[in-house]
Amino acid sequence: MAGRILAIDFGLKRIGLAVSDALGLTAQGLPSLERTGRQDDLRHIRQLADDYSVERVLVGNPLSQNGEETAMSRRVAGFAEKLRQRLSCPVELWDERLTSAEAGRMLRSSGISIEKRRGAVDRVAATLLLQNYLDRQAFEKERARSQGERT
Repeated sequence: MAGRILAIDFGLKRIGLAVSDALGLTAQGLPSLERTGRQDDLRHIRQLADDYSVERVLVGNPLSQNGEETAMSRRVAGFAEKLRQRLSCPVELWDERLTSAEAGRMLRSSGISIEKRRGAVDRVAATLLLQNYLDRQAFEKERARSQGERT
C-alpha cells in the first residue's frame, strides 16, 4: 500500500482526524475540527486531503454492537457520500465500534483533565481507527504472502 490515508471520526460537534505516514505503517493524530457547518467541514477535509496527498479516506462507521446500522451510521454514510462527490480519492466506511470508548479509557488512564480529554478524544479515536485499519492491511498482506509461499 502506498500513499497516505486520512481517517475521520465523525461527531456532531467535532471531527477527529488522523493521517498515516507515507508508507502506511503508523497513524498520527491531527487537530480535531470544530464543526461550523457541513460545507466548511467538507472544504477543510478536502484541503487536508490535498495538503497530505491523501490517496484514501476512511470514515469511522458507528455500527451498533451487533453490527447493524444506527441513526448515526446513516448520518455518517451521508457525510461520506458528500466527501466522495468532492474528493478524487476513494472514501471508505470502516467499522469503528469501540474506538471512541477505547480512546476515552486511554485518556482517563493518562490522568489528563476532563477539559483536555474532551478535545483529545476525537483525535485519539481517529488515530485508533486508522491504526486498526493499517494493522489489518499489514496482516492481510502478510497472510497473502505466506499463503503464496506455501503453494
